[in-house]
Amino acid sequence: MNPFSSATRLRDMIRAIRACKTAAEERGVVRKECAAIRAAISENDQDYRHRNLAKLMFIHMLGYPTHFGQMECLKLIASPGFPEKRIGYLGLMLLLDERQEVLMLVTNSIKQDLNHTNQYIVGLALCALGNIGSAEMARDLAPEVERLLKFRDPNIRKKAALCSIRIIKKVPDLAENFINPAASLLSEKHHGVLITGVQLCVDLCKVSTEALEHFRKKCTDGLVKLMRDLANSPYAPEYDISGITDPFLQIRLLRLLRALGQDDADASDTMNDILAQVATKTESNKNAGNAILYECVAAIMSVEDNGGLRVLAINILGRFLSNRDNNIRYVALNMLMKALAVDSQAVQRHRTTILECVKDSDPSIRKRAVELVYLLVNETNVKPMTKELIEYLEASDPEFRGDLTAKICSIVEKFSPEKIWYIDQMLKVLSEAGNDVKDEVWHSLIVVITNASNLHGYAVRSLYRAVQEAGEQETLVRVAIWCIGEYGDMLVNSAGRLHIEEPLTVTEFDAVDVVEISFKSHSFDLTTRSICLIALLKLSSRFPSCSQRINDIIIQYKGSFVLELQQRAIEFNSIIERHQNIRSSLVERMPVLDEATHIGRKAGSVPAAVSTSQGVSVNLPNGAPRPSAAPLVDLLDLSSDDVPVRSSSGGDFLQDLLGVDLVPVSSQSGTNQAQKSGTDVLLDLLSIGTPLANSSPSTTQVLPSNVDAKSPVDLLDKLSSPSAPSVQVCTPAGSSPMLDLLNGFPSSPPISVTEGNGPAYPSIVAFESNSLKLTFNFLKQPGNPQTTLIEASFINKSQEVLTDFIFQAAVPKFLQLHLDPASGNMLPANSNGSITQKLKLTNSQHGKKSLVMRIRIAYKVNNKDVVEEGQINNFPRDL
Repeated sequence: MNPFSSATRLRDMIRAIRACKTAAEERGVVRKECAAIRAAISENDQDYRHRNLAKLMFIHMLGYPTHFGQMECLKLIASPGFPEKRIGYLGLMLLLDERQEVLMLVTNSIKQDLNHTNQYIVGLALCALGNIGSAEMARDLAPEVERLLKFRDPNIRKKAALCSIRIIKKVPDLAENFINPAASLLSEKHHGVLITGVQLCVDLCKVSTEALEHFRKKCTDGLVKLMRDLANSPYAPEYDISGITDPFLQIRLLRLLRALGQDDADASDTMNDILAQVATKTESNKNAGNAILYECVAAIMSVEDNGGLRVLAINILGRFLSNRDNNIRYVALNMLMKALAVDSQAVQRHRTTILECVKDSDPSIRKRAVELVYLLVNETNVKPMTKELIEYLEASDPEFRGDLTAKICSIVEKFSPEKIWYIDQMLKVLSEAGNDVKDEVWHSLIVVITNASNLHGYAVRSLYRAVQEAGEQETLVRVAIWCIGEYGDMLVNSAGRLHIEEPLTVTEFDAVDVVEISFKSHSFDLTTRSICLIALLKLSSRFPSCSQRINDIIIQYKGSFVLELQQRAIEFNSIIERHQNIRSSLVERMPVLDEATHIGRKAGSVPAAVSTSQGVSVNLPNGAPRPSAAPLVDLLDLSSDDVPVRSSSGGDFLQDLLGVDLVPVSSQSGTNQAQKSGTDVLLDLLSIGTPLANSSPSTTQVLPSNVDAKSPVDLLDKLSSPSAPSVQVCTPAGSSPMLDLLNGFPSSPPISVTEGNGPAYPSIVAFESNSLKLTFNFLKQPGNPQTTLIEASFINKSQEVLTDFIFQAAVPKFLQLHLDPASGNMLPANSNGSITQKLKLTNSQHGKKSLVMRIRIAYKVNNKDVVEEGQINNFPRDL
């Protein structure tokens, strides 16, 4: 016999395929067999059609294409005999899916088989429809399936229920037709029919509120009785698993009870007793019992409030955490994370057990436990929880330290009660796993240290001690070197020493040694070594006795192959040797970094080009509230995090650019240079001009309207031209007269949206939602086409008062945005008032690119935070 003829049996083909030594040999066997099957199909061979289809199914399972045999399935299904139909339906379910157009041809055959007198053929049709039925087939065959839910044979009713689940998922509109038949299945005695009926009810509740209400009113009592009978039933060998009667049915019943009890007090009261009985009487030493307990806990957490039941459920989860099975502990941790939103106090009682799970050998359990601990921490338990986590950090696996340190740092930053505790905990983390923390961590630590003026000495001494013991942790070294460069004199002089500190003696040479050792470490990257160079330059001014030694260290890197180090070394060497008269001014201490802005940027809520209105107090996570920041101005495209958003005096970006600090003398430690209060930066820098006469104390400094503040060079060029407009600069009352850069040229008045003779532009509705309406009114100043003045008007359309109103805006790089303070922070309801706010936009690509803006509006409604966002693209084209 030809081994590849149609008469070849399936087992012979399988033997031939398994005997192949290589994949190429197997492909050859399959190719020949497929050719023989194609020949039989073309000859319409009816004798071996079922055998050929069986071969095709095996070839399909090996991953080879078998689409040419799809019509053979339909022919076998249409045949009268059960064996042929069985192979045909099996091939249909295996070789086709609901996306195949061929499937529509079999709808009529399935309909005839659903009405067949042979119950086994009816079962085949139900299986096929339940597995690959499409939405069109579901609509056509739903009446037959609904009728079969009342069939005399329990196996047919069971299969009809499963087929009904697929029908209502494909066509939810048909759900109402199955509500009453599904409810009748809940009174079945046959467990197979009962379990499928319960599952059908669960799926009906998901797609139909009508079904949910029907089952709540008509079936809740019956389900509770059924659950009680199962929980109290005697030994039944047919359904017994580990001494528990039909745990599969109990689990399905609990899921249905959970759906019925959610958001319904009456149904919840009906099932409270049986839930308590299942939770207390189910054995937890078997896996089947634990599965029932888990579903019982999920049901208790979903039904209406019952404090005693929820405490009982959370205690069950606490017992799960002590189980030796990793799977049980994992699902318990997952459920506890959900339970936190319901009853956090009950979960807190199991804090010790949860912390033990952080030390588990299984990485999945460790990760999930750390996430749960992170959610458990609050202001009252932050200190003991952080202590436990840091102690475990010392013994944790290297691959786990990244996640653990991230959670610890986030906890410390979020719930820190005081700055000194924050600094201590961060130093412990950096000392143990400094190489595993992200850059945002040490950035935040430096920001906090700069804001804690009374802890500068304590911080630099603590860092000095830490770097002596853990000098291999690069992130720790960065913070330590930065602080030594800034506060090295306090380290040597023991300034600001607290009573809790141990005495520490550090000489100037010791401080320089730490920086030099870190600088010459080949394991550190360019960022660390650049910080070391800057610290050495600053120490050369703070420690005059070490100036020559520091210069010798810097000189060694003037020929470095790293361009950054070479350039810094050459410049710093020149400063030390040739510019000693300005060195002390260049290396003054950094201004206090704006903590609120740093936190906002890190959270993504205050990007570099976003403007926020004044008058909002920000609660910092590590201490008292700070005053709000002035509007953020992207005046010079300084969007990098390396550039501070505000100067130390709260001035504009131009002051930061020129490096001039207008802080009063009393606030500058270690300097005796007096600043003229209110002196204009450019005028003071150029030292030219004459005193301005007839200046009003209330006048403010305004740049000329046709001057592009983006380029200081252009500014000077335009000021030197004869036709340049004047700059109005006046002093506050009681101060000395100021310098007029252009010797008395008439000054231009301050710019406002309501003044000027520029072209008129139509107002636009920039943003509108159910609650808010934002309108923009535009004005152009004559001779300055790049600048657009906007008056934003906000109206509250809702019936609730909006409080704590904040408007923020972000623009692309080619635009510069200045945002004035808003006229208020409360919007009355029903459009009975408005808030106005003025904006100034400068378009450096005027005529080439149109204006575009992304806005973010935050407010509170009944003490609930609401945020609305949108993008404005409908600006007039010639703005």
